[in-house]
Amino acid sequence: MKERKAIESWLTDMDGVLVHEGEPVPGAPEFVNRMKASGKPFLILTNNSIYTPRDLQARLYRMGFDVDETSIWTAALATAQFLADQRPGGTAYVIGEAGLTTAMHAAGYILTEFEPDYVVLGETRTYSFEAITKAIRLISAGSRFICTNPDATGPSNEGLLPAAGSVAAMISKATGVKPYFVGKPNPMMMRSALNAIGAHSESTAMIGDRMDTDVLCGLEAGLETILVLTGISSRMESETYPYRPSRIVNSVADLIDEI
Repeated sequence: MKERKAIESWLTDMDGVLVHEGEPVPGAPEFVNRMKASGKPFLILTNNSIYTPRDLQARLYRMGFDVDETSIWTAALATAQFLADQRPGGTAYVIGEAGLTTAMHAAGYILTEFEPDYVVLGETRTYSFEAITKAIRLISAGSRFICTNPDATGPSNEGLLPAAGSVAAMISKATGVKPYFVGKPNPMMMRSALNAIGAHSESTAMIGDRMDTDVLCGLEAGLETILVLTGISSRMESETYPYRPSRIVNSVADLIDEI
């Protein structure tokens, strides 16, 4: 096996890696502080498109993390960047919250219901039947279908909630059109994050808690992949996949001395 270069930059998932059930993972604030102090480029990634980086910065700060909003990369930002590269100055009908609409505006997009270039589906706290119906009609009329992420469910204090992937499946069933998913596990998410911090895949590590998104995404983007056991995937489950992470550690606390 080819020996990898030393890690010069870091990408890390947020939920299940730094935060679990609304509380910081033990050692995670110290890990983030060490990354900041090292001066090495890093980004905190999330498939959640509801919140802006500033919202997430405030959320993390309340839990003891001191990070800049520029150190947070969301599926909404990746989606807006992808569309700006594909069709600069385009138009879109967006189903989503401030995290997505703000990113789309910042990318130079006009949000409209009139013959948009794209229908863009993201996460929202309240999926409207009217909005979904509008999306179905626009896609049937020729608008291209984009979804921020393929997650079928998301967590809440009351239990699982339907997420963008489930709503996308309903729209696809009605239209016969499958969306292009930008977020993890699409390596596009990794590449856009790498570009945002000027990092190279051969000297970057991706830390995640899910084999089917974080590890797969990092692997396909050519990164070193580190699975932590503080979230979804267990060591035993990791053995059932046809691919493996570069290594498995108990938590990010085990990585502090490597930075």
